[in-house]
Amino acid sequence: MTGHTVLQLPVPALEAWVRERTAHYDAGFVSADPRFGHAHITALGPFAPAPSAADLETVAALAADTPPIEVRLADLGQFPNGIIHLVPDPDDALRDLTARLVAAFPAWPPYGGEFGSDVQPHLTVDAAAEDVDLASTAVLLAGVVPVDVVLDRLQLAWWETDRCHVVAEWALGRRPSC
Repeated sequence: MTGHTVLQLPVPALEAWVRERTAHYDAGFVSADPRFGHAHITALGPFAPAPSAADLETVAALAADTPPIEVRLADLGQFPNGIIHLVPDPDDALRDLTARLVAAFPAWPPYGGEFGSDVQPHLTVDAAAEDVDLASTAVLLAGVVPVDVVLDRLQLAWWETDRCHVVAEWALGRRPSC
């Protein structure tokens, strides 16, 4: 599989846990880039693999117009494809950010349009398997969640085996200094 870009909101409070779980499944997706958000909530992905300067300016403006987002990560959910995830509460600001990104970049629907227009914000923590389910993941997360977080950065991240890294990053709610 070739790489792809994702606009994501890193969740530092869960970074060590998700990074370790990622290493358990596929060490090739453990990034050497210290800024890379293994633990993240996707705002829009996939995104343009080679965004133009105008694309990056648009993302920067949207990030600047988005105040930091406060959420609680406590409840686990599972999608039909087996992805086990934490559900951010509340999720309205996350849905709004995704909607604004989709409006700005209609050629890049969330998840390639695979899940329709009602994309549920989430933080992936595991994948169901013969020995992995919601209950076993809840046990692994005991003492880690619930956690209240402030999402204050938007990253353009490149995801590819052995090449995961941050391409660009913007602070939420702040215009860049000139």
